[in-house]
Amino acid sequence: MAQSAYIKFVSGSAVSALTLDEIKEKLLHYRDQLGQTAKQLGWEYDEAGFPYTIETKPEGEGKWFYLKGTNALYRNIVIGVGSEGSPDEQRHYVQFVLPDNATHGDKSKGNEYCKYLSKLLKAELHLFNGRTMYFNPRK
Repeated sequence: MAQSAYIKFVSGSAVSALTLDEIKEKLLHYRDQLGQTAKQLGWEYDEAGFPYTIETKPEGEGKWFYLKGTNALYRNIVIGVGSEGSPDEQRHYVQFVLPDNATHGDKSKGNEYCKYLSKLLKAELHLFNGRTMYFNPRK
């Protein structure tokens, strides 16, 4: 059974919603940061830190894209956007889905990317295991 994690944008978040292109940009920025760290450390950490290529399919255009693993330890992670709630109070979210064939590596990388994006965007994160992490300012 597929598992999902959600990055929910709440009051106090840096943005109220994200598009798929903005998510791709943020993931590519993350990969670039890993590349700079790799240069400083003197080894190819960026390949281990982001072992995926960003792929799209025609049926998911505008709704989702997926990260395809580049080695046997990682298969894929599907990333999509959506909203919930009444039309007056739309609450947008980013959903990370681990398909049935996902590996433990996919789950750990999914958690890592979710935490990175949630911290960057000051959002509320609902992890694959059902727990919630709050990166948004609360009173």
